[in-house]
Amino acid sequence: MRIEINIDRLGAEFAELASFSDAAPPAVTRIVFSDVDLQARAWLKERCRSAGLHIREDAVGNTFASWKSDSADAPVGTGSHIDAIPNSGRYDGTVGVLGALEAIRALKQSGFVPKRTIELVLFTSEEPTRFGIGCLGSRLLSGALDHQKASRLSDQQGESLDQVRHTAGFEGPLSSVPLSTGHYAGFIELHIEQGPLLEQANVQAGLVTNIAAPASMRIELEGEGGHAGAVLMPDRRDALAGAAELILAVESLALDTGAIDTVATAGICDVFPGAVNSIPSRVSLGLDIRDTDLSRRDAVVERITEAAKAISSKRSLRFKIEILNADAPAQCDPGILNVLRRSCKDENVTCMDMVSRAYHDSLFMSRITPTAMLFIPCRAGVSHRPDEFASLPDIANGVRVLARALAQLAS
Repeated sequence: MRIEINIDRLGAEFAELASFSDAAPPAVTRIVFSDVDLQARAWLKERCRSAGLHIREDAVGNTFASWKSDSADAPVGTGSHIDAIPNSGRYDGTVGVLGALEAIRALKQSGFVPKRTIELVLFTSEEPTRFGIGCLGSRLLSGALDHQKASRLSDQQGESLDQVRHTAGFEGPLSSVPLSTGHYAGFIELHIEQGPLLEQANVQAGLVTNIAAPASMRIELEGEGGHAGAVLMPDRRDALAGAAELILAVESLALDTGAIDTVATAGICDVFPGAVNSIPSRVSLGLDIRDTDLSRRDAVVERITEAAKAISSKRSLRFKIEILNADAPAQCDPGILNVLRRSCKDENVTCMDMVSRAYHDSLFMSRITPTAMLFIPCRAGVSHRPDEFASLPDIANGVRVLARALAQLAS
């Protein structure tokens, strides 16, 4: 079977999809359920219909475009997301959506007839921008997020998820969203690496064996404010000084594991009252701790908790610790990885095994179906920025491998 990719059409579609944005080019901002998101969804659905695919949508806006077969066997799934964080690029997520559409079109053109339905999935809100939680659609699909808890989510304007989705035209109870285990025979997500390893190794594709997952923590330290000139150093209970010590401890505790896959970040540091001549009385830290090994990651979380207690005691600070989220890492399915490996060989695409240190919708799909991810290089590993870039030849390589793998799984 010869798989031919229409690279000109693919390039034009990336450019057109990027035009649906609340930011000026080359930046892309596409927040879930915004006007531009709904316009982009309508544009994508029209292209899927033009390819002869059947469209359905669930109550949270997950969209399924199916190349139907006559068999009642479980379908094969592929896809990703098109929502984009503020001031980002045009390839994150979209490679897995437009690439999947082109893979299906290429298989149709080749004369291939699937024995299983092949289904493109557009996941709602992979990015946490609007509702503060990532992978909203796939969390609900996999049952990882309770529908009642999801209903209580709200955006920064105070609008609930239910209000926003209904306004966007997505009806029905969220309890109808979850799919049963085994709903899909397998699932593959094509994605840019969002890191530099493939480019550095001059390798054309990455086969993701493990997907890291974060634990998110909020730690509040409270001391005593006062005049920066009048309160003497021995008498101070400076919350920011304690937070600084804790931030360094977070870094040290991640390094102490000796594992390259353990990472920890203090990404938020809110200081009150925030005046140069006032001793900080309260600090709120937002921490992200990730690993491919659940027990190792959770051990770091526990040690950070112990460090927060010890630093607070030493500095006479009050503290409060909240675990906001703690997802388990995922292991990709060896069988689907072998299919991808054979597909790379058949398409003369070089490949290597690797870990995804960012997490994706596949993390949650792996809970209900055998799942794997296929990475393509992105220039200098840059992502979530306007200069994010993947070349059309690299995208085409990924699409050819994806198409051949989908054909094997659907045969």
